[in-house]
Amino acid sequence: MTSYAAAGVSIEEGDRAVELMKEWVDKARRPEVVGGIGGFAGLFDASALKSYRKPYLATSADGVGTKVQIAQRMDQHDTIGFDLVGMLVDDLVVCGAEPLFMTDYIACGKVVPERIADIVKGIAQACAESGTALLGGETAEHPGLLGVDEYDIAGSTTGVVEADELIGAELVRPGDVVIAMRSSGLHSNGFSLVRHVFFEKAGWQLDRDVPEFGTTLGEQLLTPTKLYTLPCLALVKQVEVHAMSHITGGGLAANLERVVPPTVSVRIDRSTWTPQPVFGLVGQLGSVAQADLDLALNMGVGMVALVAPDAADAALRLLAEHGVDAWIAGDVQAAGVHGDGGTVTLTGAQA
Repeated sequence: MTSYAAAGVSIEEGDRAVELMKEWVDKARRPEVVGGIGGFAGLFDASALKSYRKPYLATSADGVGTKVQIAQRMDQHDTIGFDLVGMLVDDLVVCGAEPLFMTDYIACGKVVPERIADIVKGIAQACAESGTALLGGETAEHPGLLGVDEYDIAGSTTGVVEADELIGAELVRPGDVVIAMRSSGLHSNGFSLVRHVFFEKAGWQLDRDVPEFGTTLGEQLLTPTKLYTLPCLALVKQVEVHAMSHITGGGLAANLERVVPPTVSVRIDRSTWTPQPVFGLVGQLGSVAQADLDLALNMGVGMVALVAPDAADAALRLLAEHGVDAWIAGDVQAAGVHGDGGTVTLTGAQA
């Protein structure tokens, strides 16, 4: 007789994966979480929203792209979930929203309970660091569609912000200062280009020691995404922040333009920072033009805040207190001074 297990799906291994991940899910709770994992839906007590004058719910969904292939090839799975949370919660914080909870989705060719638990461990650790509850999720086994060692992860998150505390393009004005926040490295974007350069063009292996990194290539590529959530929430509460931009796919200029109104233009001075060596090596080994690097990679900047000019010094001090390396990278002027309205121009040579 043919069984579900014979077709490649093990209910028992799925149940064991749930048991292994419970420890980590418990570390990513908020007081508003009702019950535990295992139900058909996660429950979150929303009665706290009654204290808001006019709450706006914010939501975000994302994945980590082809960075999952690096984790799979290295058989190291406890950081990729950290990347997932970073992609989600820091998309919320750019409008001033506090993340409340998230759910995840893991699709795999074969459920290996220890591997699933490692993925969830990374998710839970990042949730705990960002104050986000891991409310639940789904693990799906797709034999025949994915290889036995292949998986992909995605998630969604929900947050809240007071309507009159929402930040964004409508607040940006001439004279604002651009505060750049250093990334931890590649984060989770541009890995199709990165893999092509290092593996196909240069022929490098993941275990290659790279003096510029002080680590192996694989260790560098798996560096987790930096979380800006709590520092940025503190920033919007304590200084006059007009807009923020999470620098992900599309690079610095394209993402910042999403919060630049047509009444102003922005200039970013490349000489104000030095990107990590990995960015230069991608360009050098792959003969990648600067414009293509700018489009695919964050180039050392993971988050940007546009703040009132008299708030810049206070913003830098606060971010430093929260362990975020930040600097003044440019300014905002009336449309036409730095370029057409709604545009971001990168000037100068990289330091």
